[in-house]
Amino acid sequence: MKVLTTWKGQRAFTAVGDSGYEMNLDATEAYFGEGKGVTPTEMLLASVAGCIGIDVTMILRHNLSSIEKLVIETNGTRKEELPKGFTSIDVTFIIDGTIDRKRVWRAIDLGKAKYCAVSDSLKADITFHLILNGEEQSRME
Repeated sequence: MKVLTTWKGQRAFTAVGDSGYEMNLDATEAYFGEGKGVTPTEMLLASVAGCIGIDVTMILRHNLSSIEKLVIETNGTRKEELPKGFTSIDVTFIIDGTIDRKRVWRAIDLGKAKYCAVSDSLKADITFHLILNGEEQSRME
């Protein structure tokens, strides 16, 4: 896999991967950017969510008709000192539907343990949560 990232001036870059889709990256004004693209750290959090989301929907493929809504909220905590890498990433699946909580947790756990290459590539402690039909769901019961 290869991604070609091209400088567009100031702090802006455009990245194109094997898929052919462009991704615009830029720094915020605090880092002398113009804010005309996602920041690399936002993209990293989105990559964690997208990767585990793809895995979970693949694992639950026969149950997707039971899901009315699936949103993944990803919050990262960063170090204070440079480099300000993530020390923890909190991933919350917000799901509405008639799917069983245990089935969703199994898919999340399997995705994290076996399939999600993005989370496997990070040093940060990554924690997963599930909100099903407006209620936080524990793993056990």
